[in-house]
Amino acid sequence: MPAKEDKDATTSSNAIDRMAGNDDFWDTVEPLLGEGALVEGTLMGGPCVRSGDEFVAMPHHKGPGMVVKLHRDRVAELIDEGVGQSFAPAKKVFKEWVLLEAFDLDLWERLLRESIAFVTK
Repeated sequence: MPAKEDKDATTSSNAIDRMAGNDDFWDTVEPLLGEGALVEGTLMGGPCVRSGDEFVAMPHHKGPGMVVKLHRDRVAELIDEGVGQSFAPAKKVFKEWVLLEAFDLDLWERLLRESIAFVTK
């Protein structure tokens, strides 16, 4: 599991990433940020959103998309259904993270809420 970075950091890289094709991600998380369900932070040197001290999701670092943390069985299910892909930065598969490249507002919102419930249980 990656080491947690500064929990309260909102870095200038957030603005850069928002301008680099991750608008769908930020538009989807914005209501949850407004509700206080999520806060911005950093993970692996890039922007992410957290619930409390736990990582929830991040924009895909290689282009449009969202990477979200879920129970490994749910990740496997989404991959088997062809909805998501394994998330494997540097060729190491993170079994509790799934990459969603195709934007689907309803699905992304549901998965963000599932992630919040998963990481805060």
